[in-house]
Amino acid sequence: MSTNTKELKKLLHESIENIDDEAFLQTVKEILDRKYQPEEVTLTPYQEKRIEEAKKSIEQGDALTNEQADQLVAKWLNE
Repeated sequence: MSTNTKELKKLLHESIENIDDEAFLQTVKEILDRKYQPEEVTLTPYQEKRIEEAKKSIEQGDALTNEQADQLVAKWLNE
């Protein structure tokens, strides 16, 4: 991907974030839908179970901050 493409994407993201005209945004979405269709993600029953377990853990306050997670990953990578 060229620098021009990256810069253009950045500018488009910024523009979209600052436009509140719903009709205009809907038109842009219709144009984009013709070029890009996101892939549907299908989860296995095991993955769905793990997500539910993770949600319960978070609700119970059993979670790491981003900093704690970064430190843990760094530790794993150095082992």
